[in-house]
Amino acid sequence: MLDVNKIRNQKNEVEKALLKRMEKGSFDLEATIKIDDKRKELIAKADELKAERNKFSKTKPTPEIIAEMKKVGESIKELDEKLAKAEEELKEKLSALPNIPADDVVAGGKENNRVINTFGKKPEFKFQAKDHVELATSLGLIDYERAAKMSGAGFWCYTGDGALLEWALLNYFVEFHKKNKYEFLLLPYLLNEVSAYASGHLPKFREDLFWVGKGSGENGGDTRSRVSTENLCLDATSEMMVLNYHRDDILNGEELPKKYYSYSACFRREAGSYRKEERGMIRGHQFNKIEMFQFTKPEDSWMAFEELVKNAEKLVEGLGLNFQTVQLAAEDASAAMAKTIDIEVWIPSMGIYKEVSSVSNALDYQARRANIRYRTESGNQFVHTLNGSGLATSRLIPAILEQFQNEDGSVNVPEVLQKMVGKGKLEIRK
Repeated sequence: MLDVNKIRNQKNEVEKALLKRMEKGSFDLEATIKIDDKRKELIAKADELKAERNKFSKTKPTPEIIAEMKKVGESIKELDEKLAKAEEELKEKLSALPNIPADDVVAGGKENNRVINTFGKKPEFKFQAKDHVELATSLGLIDYERAAKMSGAGFWCYTGDGALLEWALLNYFVEFHKKNKYEFLLLPYLLNEVSAYASGHLPKFREDLFWVGKGSGENGGDTRSRVSTENLCLDATSEMMVLNYHRDDILNGEELPKKYYSYSACFRREAGSYRKEERGMIRGHQFNKIEMFQFTKPEDSWMAFEELVKNAEKLVEGLGLNFQTVQLAAEDASAAMAKTIDIEVWIPSMGIYKEVSSVSNALDYQARRANIRYRTESGNQFVHTLNGSGLATSRLIPAILEQFQNEDGSVNVPEVLQKMVGKGKLEIRK
């Protein structure tokens, strides 16, 4: 969340920045400041009464003093209740505000996204190219029908060489991050509401998550900033898990940056559109991903951001795929992020690029929600958090199948994956 003191001291600058991603009139910074004023006033009154109570406690008790102390105690209790309510109101106000976009992030939505780099050339076919669904089916890589029977629409099963290809991609990513000295984490897929709030998925994106446990389902849970420790959700991205690995921690500044990568299956209730070209693996309820994550000092976060972007680019480049790097406009980026750059691969059958990695800098936005700080000589400060897919597989396999297909229906396997797959070409089953 945002720092209320920043809102107070730089109100005009904060409002101008938020208007890059929010409509005028959709937020009220002055109301937020007034709630904080009320909170501070209640703290001052409560502290004054507590000081008075301490003074009474050092005097010889008499019936009059005892009666007065009881009265003061009741007043303190009343003020503490009002303070708790004011703090909850302030939390709700701050929770509704997105992060402040970085200075070089432009206003608007997808139409204002900017391509900043392109690798390779789009493949040109001298034959009638197939889409990834037809290729995956004819090559025996994916079983859509049995997955739908097992789990419903939006799921698929990897089979045979398809399972090996998926596993080869994940191993390729793991080896890359291992060589770069990132620390590997395997974390729980189920997270409580406190964790989902810390990552910025609550309260706004509750309906996009799969929930289990008490109060789960269509009517489960509080839609405000209050969170339950009983409800559990499946992670929508490994970012949620790694962020909460250090929730409420005070880190040693000398250990920063902390660099992690983590594998998880990711689960999302929203499977996107139902257009014909987005069938197959382009959008689904479950997919595999390796996530990169860094906890840094504020002065180091933009350098870390560039590192994560380069890592994602190198991974896709290593596969030999045509891709582009795109800086997102403010409204197209996640609300928790100050800046996001996507790596997008070319999908020939769709005639467009699709995202396989999203690299973002949240600055101290997530750290404030998760209460993650580090020690300095002048006191504890909030870390900066950064994340990036390194990489997600569900659109890479369609890109590999479509970009590397041959006229006879076979598909060339990228060289970096051949050892694990056990062959250099995937061929139609006889």
